[in-house]
Amino acid sequence: MSYDAFLLVSFGGPERREDVLPFLENVLRGRNVPRERMMEVAEHYYHFGGVSPINAQNRALLAALKDEFAQAKLNLSLYWGNRNWHPLLPDTLRQMKADGIKRAIAFFTSAFSSYSGCRQYRENIAAAQQAVGEGAPSVDKLRVFFNHSGFIESMIERTRAALEQVPAERRAQANLLFTAHSIPLAMAQNCQYEAQFHEASRLVAEALSHANWRLVYQSRSGPPTQPWLGPDIGEALSEIEARAGGRSAGRADVVTVPIGFISDHLEVLYDLDEEAKNKAAALGLNFIRAGTAGTHSRFVRMIRELVEERLSEHPTRLALGNLGPGDDVCPADCCQYEAWRPMQEQAR
Repeated sequence: MSYDAFLLVSFGGPERREDVLPFLENVLRGRNVPRERMMEVAEHYYHFGGVSPINAQNRALLAALKDEFAQAKLNLSLYWGNRNWHPLLPDTLRQMKADGIKRAIAFFTSAFSSYSGCRQYRENIAAAQQAVGEGAPSVDKLRVFFNHSGFIESMIERTRAALEQVPAERRAQANLLFTAHSIPLAMAQNCQYEAQFHEASRLVAEALSHANWRLVYQSRSGPPTQPWLGPDIGEALSEIEARAGGRSAGRADVVTVPIGFISDHLEVLYDLDEEAKNKAAALGLNFIRAGTAGTHSRFVRMIRELVEERLSEHPTRLALGNLGPGDDVCPADCCQYEAWRPMQEQAR
């Protein structure tokens, strides 16, 4: 299999205050979300001046990949397209067509399988190809990487660095909370999201010989009547405080590892560094947040390895733990979820 380009596919985010509402309207298009809820979320962005760091982080990742590919003599043009904000996928594919690109390999900025983290991006690419029309480049996605040694090793280092901020005599008892974005139960039932999240977290915790760990979720956005994955990190913090005897004032340490996110974007900065940290402080808990993979050198090398794996006739498919490497080509029925499909598409 040969390719002439690499495509970074991501969520996108506003880069100025004026972008926030148009961006959120893109995110929520086709969903029955009250406007007052959208305005609540907008305030999260306004808290940071209307700027989400995700675009800057994707630029940094692309710069690191450019150097990594050059050192490995991997001759691929690099492109970047987003689902919800500029550079939007249709514009990127249009530029690729103009540049003569015929076939691209795509990396999605989501480690786990779910509708919103995988299948929806594939639908976005298909819609972009349709918008570009004849001559639009073909795009194949790389497999999910939740248990790839490059991702796990990066997160082991990030988690170790966070644990080392806990006083040595309390470190073994520290509460290690792995977090991922909550999703509706109806979405979770049609994908391997929970199992992959658990496996990645287990691999990190066991590599560090840290027994006191659990999975929690964050950033829930659905209506109260719709069941989503839990427990929420706020509930977990209350439980830790209660076990510590109430208003623990430094008697309990919490290290949060946002393993469900590959970069420190807004849902990490606001939901963890603001909301969760403030709640922990009010409960008297010592709260520390680990970094994400970001541009960790092992993570960047992992992306290059995934590309080379796809290019090889006899690939070494690196995967740790019990679940094995993901599919190169997603099964036709994987990660289905009709509730978030735009209403006009459901009517077709």
